[in-house]
Formats: sequence, C-alpha cells, structure tokens
Amino acid sequence: MISAMYKKRGQKGFTLIELMIVIAIIGILAAIAIPQFAAYRKRGWAATLNSDVKNALTASAALIADNPQLANMDCTNVAGVGLASAGYLPTTGTSCVVVFGDVNTYSIAISGAVPWGLTLNVATYNCTPLGGCVLTPAMP
Repeated sequence: MISAMYKKRGQKGFTLIELMIVIAIIGILAAIAIPQFAAYRKRGWAATLNSDVKNALTASAALIADNPQLANMDCTNVAGVGLASAGYLPTTGTSCVVVFGDVNTYSIAISGAVPWGLTLNVATYNCTPLGGCVLTPAMP
C-alpha cells in the first residue's frame, strides 16, 4: 500500500498530497497577509493626511512671512491670499479648511475621504500666539 504512493520510475509530476500541502500553505499566507494589507493602507492614508497638514502649515508660514498684515487665509487662492499661492497643493481625495483669526491665531484641518475608515480622519494644526502650532495627527 505504501509503495503505491511513491512515484514509479519514469513518472513525472506531483502527488495529490504535495499539491494539497502547497494549497494549504498558500491559504495560511493569504489569511495572514490580507488583514495586514488593510492595516498598511490605513497607515498610508493617515500619513498622507499628516503630511498634507504639515505642508499646509509650511505654506501658511510662507504666506504670513510675505504678508505680515494678512487679514484672511484659505486653502485655495480665491482672494489671492490662499495657501495655493504659497505653494500648497492638496493630495487628491483630501479636503482642506482654514479657520483664520489673525496671523498668530488660526487652524488648518485636512480631512480624508470617508471610505478611508481611519479612527481619526482629520489632521489639524492649531496655532496660537502663546503655544505655537500644535499638531493633532490623523490616526489609522
């Protein structure tokens, strides 16, 4: 009986048991890799939001340095005082909101698309005269 399971001379190919073992190994690897891939995507989306808000803060600092008496700021360049005029270009799929008090007190929030499924879907910089700018990062 056992000798029947061994390959005979001259025969080539895989046995059924060898094929089943390979399929089982591939199934185990897939079961481990697919959830990890979803986690990698969420971390990538959170990093995108955090990077975008840091880029927007840099653009706002450049805009304020060029216009120290700035009275308004937005994400686009509607009134010529937008972050876009200072070089900020948001990533596709994100939205930007600036709440502007004055050059020392403002907030920049970058949010991602709802299907991204992040725990905290908004990255924010809050700037105050005494505290500087504080980042609240997006979380996967």
